[in-house]
Amino acid sequence: MKHTSLQTLLALALAVGAASAQAEVTLKDPWVRSTVPQQKATGFFAQLQSPTDSQLVSASSPVAGVVEVHEMAMQDNVMKMRQVPAVALPAGKPVELTPGGYHVMLMDLKQQVKVGDTVPVTLVFQDKDGKRQSMEVNAPVRALGAPGGAAQPAHKH
Repeated sequence: MKHTSLQTLLALALAVGAASAQAEVTLKDPWVRSTVPQQKATGFFAQLQSPTDSQLVSASSPVAGVVEVHEMAMQDNVMKMRQVPAVALPAGKPVELTPGGYHVMLMDLKQQVKVGDTVPVTLVFQDKDGKRQSMEVNAPVRALGAPGGAAQPAHKH
């Protein structure tokens, strides 16, 4: 998707978010790690912040057959990855989705994800009252060795 399309999409998301009474989750520096040919999985990373207690409960993307919220953690001196039901977003505190921590796994990829591409991802949040809201994100693809990169402008929904 071209930059102008992303701006239009973000403007629409802001308009929809402003019209709702729900608190807005802020998204900063979204990105997806590139893949090599035949690789079937990659990760989505970003910084999330919510003004109220809420959770990231699920995600989806048209580039992947399966999308799950995961956690990497040390267990018995071994780094293990596992699916989690949600990532808590405590009110006012930034939460990082990073390689080696919480992240969104994009699995059963339908094609190679290359530097310069953007990957559409839909994040679903749930507040303490059980109300859900979705956020559409077009995440740029970064090189395999990318540790995170420079901060980008914040996006809101």
